[in-house]
Amino acid sequence: MSERDNRPVLLEAQGVCKYFGGLKAVENVDMQIREGDIFGIIGPNGAGKTTFFNMCTGMYPVTKGKILFEGNDLTKLNTEEIAEKYIARTFQNIQLFRFMTVLENVKIGCHVQTHSNLFDAILHSRRYHDDEAYTTKKSLDILKRIGLYEYRDVKASNLSYGMQRKVEIARAMALDHKILLLDEPAAGMNPQETQSLMEFIKQLNADGLTIAVIEHDMKFIMNSCNRILVLNFGQKIFEGTPQEVKENREVQEAYFGKGMVAGEALK
Repeated sequence: MSERDNRPVLLEAQGVCKYFGGLKAVENVDMQIREGDIFGIIGPNGAGKTTFFNMCTGMYPVTKGKILFEGNDLTKLNTEEIAEKYIARTFQNIQLFRFMTVLENVKIGCHVQTHSNLFDAILHSRRYHDDEAYTTKKSLDILKRIGLYEYRDVKASNLSYGMQRKVEIARAMALDHKILLLDEPAAGMNPQETQSLMEFIKQLNADGLTIAVIEHDMKFIMNSCNRILVLNFGQKIFEGTPQEVKENREVQEAYFGKGMVAGEALK
């Protein structure tokens, strides 16, 4: 038994299917993400990767099968319930409030831990002030932890694309969950930004955060993930280490193409 096998399972899919009418977007996919993983999900365009992510976070209802988090069945929960209690995620397109500061954007991620309501905000009640103090301190602590503190008062629109992506991840971290799902985090980045993001994600993982990532950049995936799930036409065709994925013939034909030397992705 490997050391990984001794770690608890955080997020699990059991025979998960998603049908849109007669289209089988995801068909009978099993997955286990264990505590401490950087878990990659890859596949050609249209393979069902984002659809699978959307089922894990409640954006799409599951047609068949189950999604479990630490043994808790998430299948019937809505997006808000899953985000509040179990899973944080980012999306393919950056969704920051561009004319708000970095600090203000991260504070928004703390809203699920606050208790004040509209009347508290209007009246500036004690509860409102307590929540403001809490979210400010928590957000500043996150920014210090991940090296973004000096940008706290900068508007998001004035940051580089790569920095905006890090702020989005910081906002997701404010939910205080054990696992973070990243959908195409390196999309649109130049090589320097991609390298910086990869190091950033590795550091978050080293600090105790379990991460699952969909990404088309194979160098990014192969050099950051310890485990990779490969989808094609909505079905799981392989799961293994980066080296095992690189050497698998079916993966090479489905994802890399028959003419490509798969080993190039690891350089």
